[in-house]
Amino acid sequence: MSIWIWIVLAVVVIGLYLSWTAGRLDRLHARIDAARAGLDAQLLRRSATTLELATSTLLDPASSIVLYQAAHAARTADEERREVAESELSQALRAVFGEPQQVKELRAVPGGDDLVADLASATRRAPMARTFHNDSVRAARAVRRHRVVRLFRLAGHAPFPLTFEMDDEAPAALTRA
Repeated sequence: MSIWIWIVLAVVVIGLYLSWTAGRLDRLHARIDAARAGLDAQLLRRSATTLELATSTLLDPASSIVLYQAAHAARTADEERREVAESELSQALRAVFGEPQQVKELRAVPGGDDLVADLASATRRAPMARTFHNDSVRAARAVRRHRVVRLFRLAGHAPFPLTFEMDDEAPAALTRA
């Protein structure tokens, strides 16, 4: 009789551990979804602010076209091409705002100061949102790599989480803005 009690106790402890691990994994996947939504919102804000600046007639025509095309491509890109399009927007921003003098001139124009402040804020927030998302993905991957999780298929049918890799370096002139 004593051995049966120990077996039942062991099964209950293992069941509790598996339940706790599955719950933890579920919470990590929910955190990834929330972080991805935040990342999408920040990237959308960055491209919207860039489009607003590109269509404001405050920039020279060549800079406006470069920014407009990159921001439009980033907003309309499908999931497979999104990382590349967002990287190209970062490169376009660095090309247009490579020199601090350009930002100073834009700030001197009426309405330019607000647009520069919005764009600077958006370019600072996008890397933070991407870092938060990628950290959440790394945490979920670490749990999903455990043998127990794989053996008992505790992740269910959830797809393996992927990081979002892009060039998100902000123009130096904007980070000082």
